[in-house]
Amino acid sequence: MAATPPVCDFGWKAPAFRLRATDGREVSLSEVMGPRGVVVAFICNHCPYVLAVLDRIIRDARDLAEHGIGFAAICSNDAARYPADGFAGMVEMAETRGFPFPYLHDADQSVARAWGAACTPDFFGLNADGALQYRGRLDASRGQPGPADLRRDLYEAMVQVAETGRGPAEQVPSMGCSIKWAA
Repeated sequence: MAATPPVCDFGWKAPAFRLRATDGREVSLSEVMGPRGVVVAFICNHCPYVLAVLDRIIRDARDLAEHGIGFAAICSNDAARYPADGFAGMVEMAETRGFPFPYLHDADQSVARAWGAACTPDFFGLNADGALQYRGRLDASRGQPGPADLRRDLYEAMVQVAETGRGPAEQVPSMGCSIKWAA
């Protein structure tokens, strides 16, 4: 079922985390923070909305690094009900797709709950002070990749954050599959 996150709560301070990455390391929010901010993306392995834009997520993570913006992805889905979203599947996806960012496992779903994650993909763009400045979509794709020349909403917003510390006033929420919560 499709879900849409709430609009950006400008200035909200992101709770810290330390999660296991697909490379076996424990990674914290402060470790993925770039000098000008960070994007934390809640994704999963099976969601058609994520799979439709995964190459664009990877592209934007690489391009944002050039602007001092760090990037991490978190999978919080209940792996008991959705085995494809378990840690082994995450490792395979990160290796196969060549993720240029840590892919983190939120096994107990505590980070997704603390952050208020609603769907996959759900993007949180923080400035250098760890304050939320973007909670919008990657681009206008919906379940299928849109045309290659779509406006890069996430990328453009985070370049603005890198340059000014503030996100755009107008943001279009992401849309995707709801987070699969444990019973």
